[in-house]
Amino acid sequence: MKAMRFHETGGPEVLQAEEVETPVPGPGQVLVKVSASAYNAADNGMRGGFLPIPVELPHVPGYDVSGTVAAVGPADGGGESGWQVGDAVVGFLPMERDGGAAEHVVAPVDALVAAPTSIPLPDAAALPSVALTAWQALFDDGELVSGQRVLINGAGGVVGKYAVALAKRAGVHVVATASPRSRDAVVAAGADEVVDRTTTDLLVAVDEPVDVLLNLAPVEPERFAALVALVRDGGRVVSTTAFMATPDDAARGVTASTVFVLPDRDRLAELVRLVDAGALQVEVTRRIPLADLPALHAEGAAGRIAGKVVVLPG
Repeated sequence: MKAMRFHETGGPEVLQAEEVETPVPGPGQVLVKVSASAYNAADNGMRGGFLPIPVELPHVPGYDVSGTVAAVGPADGGGESGWQVGDAVVGFLPMERDGGAAEHVVAPVDALVAAPTSIPLPDAAALPSVALTAWQALFDDGELVSGQRVLINGAGGVVGKYAVALAKRAGVHVVATASPRSRDAVVAAGADEVVDRTTTDLLVAVDEPVDVLLNLAPVEPERFAALVALVRDGGRVVSTTAFMATPDDAARGVTASTVFVLPDRDRLAELVRLVDAGALQVEVTRRIPLADLPALHAEGAAGRIAGKVVVLPG
C-alpha cells in the first residue's frame, strides 16, 4: 500500500512516500481502508521532534482518520466491537502509533465510532481531535454550565468555531474574538458578542466578568496575564497554547489549566450525532492528495495553516 512516513525526525523533507505492506489487525483491532486523514499542527510537531510524544519510527502521521472497515482482528470477530467489514468509521487514533496518511491503517476498536452520514466520508476526518479539544476545554477543564459566560479568544479558528457552537448549545453566553474575515462564521456558529480583535481592546470591550476565559490564539504572555482580569473571582482560565504557561490569579481563586486533547469514544460519538443533527458544521478548507503532504508540512512549519485540511490517499 502507499504510505507517507518518516524514519527520523526533522524538517518536512523527512516525509517520504513509500510502498509498504498492508498491516494486519490483531486482537482488539480493525483494518481501516482510509478515505482521508486530517492534518493537525501536532503532526508537524511530532515530525519535527519538538513535541514530546514518543512516536514509533518509522511513523505514518495523521491521527484523525475516516474510512471503512476492511478487516476485523481475529479475537474480535465482529462481536466484541460490533464492527463489520464495510462499516463507515471515524476515529482519533493513538498519536504515538501509525496514522492515516496511507491507504490503510490499523486502529484499536475503541478508537473508532460510526461516521457521520450527513457529510462526505473523507470530510469526517476533519472532526475528531479538534471538536474533542473544544468539548474538553469548555466542559472538562472549564466546567461550564448553562447560564454562565465564556470569553473565547481566537474563536475564528477551527477549534474556536466548534467551541462557540458547543457552548451556545449548552446555554452559555458566548463572547468571542475574531478578525473581520472570520466574524460572520463566528456569528453563524452562535456567538452572542463578537469583538474585533484587530481594532478593539478586550479589556475595554468586555464589560461584565466571564466565568471562563478560553484562549485558542497565540498571545504574548504579558497580554494573556492581563486578560485574566476579565475572569470573575473563582473562575477559570483554559488554554490550548501548550508552548506557554496558562496564567491564573490565586489571590482571587482563578485557576488555570492547559488542554491536551484525550481520546473519548463516547464524546466523539456524541459529536457525530450533533453533526448529523445539524448542530455542528464540519469545516474542511482544502482537500489534498497524499503526495502533497510534505508541502503541507512545509507550509505548516512556516506558519499557521488557516482552516482544516484533509489528506486523500487516492
